[in-house]
Order: sequence, then C-alpha cells, then structure tokens
Amino acid sequence: MSTQVEELPDNKVRLTVDVPKADVHHAVEHAASDLAESVKVPGFRQGKVPVPVLVSRIGKERLYTEAIESHIAGWYGNAVARTRIRPAEQPQLDYELPASDDQDWRFTATVSVLPKPAVSDWKQLQVPYAEPEVPEDYVEHELNVLRSTVADLSPVEDRPAQQGDTVVIDLVAGEGGGQRDYVVELGTGRLLPELEEQLVGMSAGETKQVALERAGEAESEPVEVTMKEIKEKVLPPLDDELARSASEFDTLDELRADVEQRLREQLELEADEAFRRATLDRLVEASNVQVSGPVVDARTRTLLRELDGVMRRSGGSLDAYLQLSGESAETLVARLREQAAASVAGEMLLEAAADQLGIAVTDEEVDDSFRERFEEGDKIIDQAREAGAYESEREAMRLARALDRIAAEVERVPPEQAAAREAIWTPDKEKPKTETKLWTPGSKERA
Repeated sequence: MSTQVEELPDNKVRLTVDVPKADVHHAVEHAASDLAESVKVPGFRQGKVPVPVLVSRIGKERLYTEAIESHIAGWYGNAVARTRIRPAEQPQLDYELPASDDQDWRFTATVSVLPKPAVSDWKQLQVPYAEPEVPEDYVEHELNVLRSTVADLSPVEDRPAQQGDTVVIDLVAGEGGGQRDYVVELGTGRLLPELEEQLVGMSAGETKQVALERAGEAESEPVEVTMKEIKEKVLPPLDDELARSASEFDTLDELRADVEQRLREQLELEADEAFRRATLDRLVEASNVQVSGPVVDARTRTLLRELDGVMRRSGGSLDAYLQLSGESAETLVARLREQAAASVAGEMLLEAAADQLGIAVTDEEVDDSFRERFEEGDKIIDQAREAGAYESEREAMRLARALDRIAAEVERVPPEQAAAREAIWTPDKEKPKTETKLWTPGSKERA
C-alpha cells in the first residue's frame, strides 16, 4: 500500500492512499462472509450463500460498501503510521466504490495535523547529572554471589532449615504419588510460597501435612512433606585461591577490580539513560508543546494495553492493580493520557530537531541495525519492509541520533545545583505537575 502526502494550508494534509487489488479482494470476501451470516436466502443454509447468489440478492453496491466501510479505517491507520503524520482530529474520507475487486483502488483522507513545534534552544538547558559511583556493598554482594557458586554443602544437624539451605525432601500426595528425594535450595523461588513457608523451620526427619491450593478448586490438596536432609553452604574465603578457582584472574585484587569495572559500566549505562530521559523532559518543558487529538488517544490506549499486559504476565489484572494502588479507573486513564501527550510531544520535538540538524539514516545503516539485533537479519529486513516496520526503524534511529546530539550539547549540572534552581519560585511553579516517564529513542523500550 503506497501513500502520497500533500501539505495543505491551516495545518492540514491530504493523504492519497493506493490499496492493492489483493487487499480489495480480501475486503470483499470478508464482507461477503459477514453478510452471508445475516442474509437469509431460500435454499441455502445461513452463512453458506455463494457470493454470486449473495450479490444477486443484496446488490453489488451494498457488498462493496460493506467491504470498504469495514476496512478503510485500518487502511487509513496504516497510511498514518507509514507517513508518521500526527492527526489532530478525525479525517474527512473521500472515495468512490471500486468497480471490481480485481483492480487497485484509491481513496483520499484530508485531516488536520498537529503543527510542527518550535524547538527551544537546547544549548541553554541545564540538566542534572551525577557521576555514578560503585558502592562497596555492591562489589561485596557480587563477590559473595561468586563464592556461593563454588561453596561446599555441609550437613546440618543442630538446627532447623532456614532460607539459603539446600534440603532433600519427600513430597507425597494422594495415593502415594509425588516426588521423593527432591533437592532444592530454599529462597530460590522454585517452590510454591505456601510450601516453602512450611519447610522453613522443619528439622531433619520431621514430617508434616501441608495444604496446597489448586487453581479453580475450592478445596486444598493435602501433601505430606518429609524433611530428609538439611545442608548449608560453606563459603570459601575471599582470597587469591577463590579468584583462581572461580574466574580467569590470579589474584583477588584483579577479580575485585574486574567486578567493580563491570558494575561501573552498568551504572554508567543507567545514568546515561536517565540523563537522556531528563534531557527530553526538560526540552518538552522548555518548548511548551501542547498536543491532543487522536494521536494522543491512540498512545493512551497503547499505554493502557502495555500496563494490562504487564499485569497479566505477573498473574494479576488491571482491576487488581487499581485495588492495590487505590487509584480510580478515571484517574489512571487521565494519568496515562498525560504521559501519552508528553511522549508524543517529545517525539515531535525530536523530529523537528532532526530536521533542523539535517540528520538522515541510510538504508545500509537500517540494515545493519536489524542484522546486529537478529540472527536472520536479511529475512527480518524483508519482513520489516513488507510490514512497514522498516521505515519505523529508520525514524527511530533518526530520533535517537537527534537526542544523542541534544544530550551532548545541553549543560550538565550537579543534581544539587538543579534542585536549588527548581526551589526558586516562579509563576509557572503554581501549576501542579505529575511525574511522567517519557519514551526516549534508543532506550530499552524500543528493543
């Protein structure tokens, strides 16, 4: 599907969208299937009416009208995504019904778009940045994790089981079924929480009944648990011998330095990402961009779907989230809408900045991006071109480069200096602000 964009006065554009005949044919077939379910034709079962008979019954115009009206919103949406315009209202669609379903078809959409924003001079912006420091307890924690991987297990006889112990248990359920001599480390999350709670505090040789709840069943299933053995980890000393046995280094000092360097690199990545977010946040604030309309509505729905997906993957739901947070559905949607508006404003500013800076991304660079991230890079490239994701990747890379340039040219100031500046009263401080987390090109969300 190809689309041409014509800019009109008063922040309007006209999209001319060419729909391939294959898509038109699919739309007609889909409409015929839907209409066959509702149209009664003597001699045919409902839903089994042949297309020629259906057309003779309801007329070709009604069939094509149903086909176009049920699919044009999707075609328009794809055209908007491909051209990356930002509608401010619903479009005015103009078209004539296809003459047949075996030829290409065209429609136009005239729509008001959000005006291009004026980008504030980012070189005048002050953005807080703190040089990351590696806390000593972070290093000690990583070294202790390494010690744990080479620790010896020593039998415990003078105390009950506790978190961190490795235990050997028998689990017997029903008529002798279950698992015997099951080895597990307490605290690793491999057992059901209600089972692990009962194991902590049991002594070797002890047996008890544990009721385990099963999804969809009102009654709990009793399981007989026998604690057979308890073993504790005996950590080796932090010395050169540990470094040689658990790493490629010969001394503990070399190992410690390597751990500290890896932690520093991770903290620097996190600090740089936080700085990029803060930079875009300040740019949106300084440029005073106000956005609304269908593009913000669509982004709000996306954020809501993402939140629902996160809750479902963790075994929860949006209803449970609202109950736990004490937030009403209306407040949640309003908060997400504010985040969506800030996100769209940030993207628009970066687009304008990329234009201003003359940033371009070549096909070779887009191809390299796909090949770096996917094993079957060439196959993914072809799929991305067909699905329209290729140009989205190019634009995401362009915006990321724009943000890189802006972040490199703003003034970095210590957090305490930025906090002192924020404490100075100005009239705009009277406006309540809601914390938002803006998407930034190149951040983990894109990947």
